[in-house]
Amino acid sequence: MAPEVDNYCAIYFASNGEEPFVKIIRHHKGRQSLCSLEDEKPEDMRPELRDPSEILLDQHLERLVAHLPARTQGYPWQLLYSTAVHGTSLRTLYSNMASIDRPVLLVIKDMKKQVFGAFSSHPFRMSRSCYGTGETFLYTFSPEFKMFSWTGENSYFLKGFRDSLQLGGGGGPFGLWLDADLNRGSSFSCSTFNNQPLSGHHDFAVQELEVWTFE
Repeated sequence: MAPEVDNYCAIYFASNGEEPFVKIIRHHKGRQSLCSLEDEKPEDMRPELRDPSEILLDQHLERLVAHLPARTQGYPWQLLYSTAVHGTSLRTLYSNMASIDRPVLLVIKDMKKQVFGAFSSHPFRMSRSCYGTGETFLYTFSPEFKMFSWTGENSYFLKGFRDSLQLGGGGGPFGLWLDADLNRGSSFSCSTFNNQPLSGHHDFAVQELEVWTFE
């Protein structure tokens, strides 16, 4: 008798104003199953963290992982940089990413306990011009989760300087900006992402900052 084969399908969910997400369903040959939003357990969405986080809670992980690109799904998260571990230095942040060529997730907690950041299609580095792709997005949990995707208006995704890191732009302030010591930053609406100020205020002081990648 031939072995039973599992098939997989991807189903797109959206209900009652909640953020849409894609669920991967396993279907056993010869057996039907009914899929619904109620079947989804939040803990099933959480990624494995190879290192402890000073910022990310379960609710952050569940929201973020549901919006990351498919090529990052199912991989453990590895901590590349943390102000709690590596100090406050943009130069060190660049150095810790010099040997990788994978997407990264920037997570910031400011002094007002607001959590926000960015997913970047490429690791952060010093650059003469803007780089990155339309996978890049900004997000905030201030006061509830919102994701700001690429508008297509321009391609000012990322630009790294010795004394600052910039995400998003378009003839005005940046969507997210950090200084050389990773102590202070700012966030304004920009045409790249059409975002709101991520921290709830234009200027913020950093309490904790982490950068994660996907193994």
